[in-house]
Amino acid sequence: MKKIALYPGTFDPITNGHYDVIERALNLFDEVIVAAAISQDKKPMFTLEERIDMINAATAHLKNVRVVGFDNLTVDLAHEHNATVLIRGLRAVSDFEYELQLGYLNNSLDDTIETVYLMPKLKHAFVSSSIVRNLLKFDGKTEHLVPEAVQKQLEAKK
Repeated sequence: MKKIALYPGTFDPITNGHYDVIERALNLFDEVIVAAAISQDKKPMFTLEERIDMINAATAHLKNVRVVGFDNLTVDLAHEHNATVLIRGLRAVSDFEYELQLGYLNNSLDDTIETVYLMPKLKHAFVSSSIVRNLLKFDGKTEHLVPEAVQKQLEAKK
């Protein structure tokens, strides 16, 4: 049976840390579905369509990656795509408590779906979408924080 993992997040925008987690997940699973949440609560800088385009551009050369947008419960989305594993990234200890609570919540909704926590390489551990967004507000350098294809899209949007 094909092992499908779902990697949900806002990806506003996708960073090298996210990309690293996707690559790591591909070493463990047959297919990785990257799911961009609408996340209106977070007031994203980029529209859902722009975020999906950035994820597609960053992962276009990777086999067995699909990108979808969503606005429903993560476990329901997993069911829709036959995913049995949720991927979550951990950068620092500060992420752990929130991610653990989220993992327990998802498990309480469906105990057949496992959550797997993956760490990006150390060089990406400080990178977050919020850091990238802050730099973009001040026209700061971001090319070392996002995939090259994403950087091109960010520059085209200026």
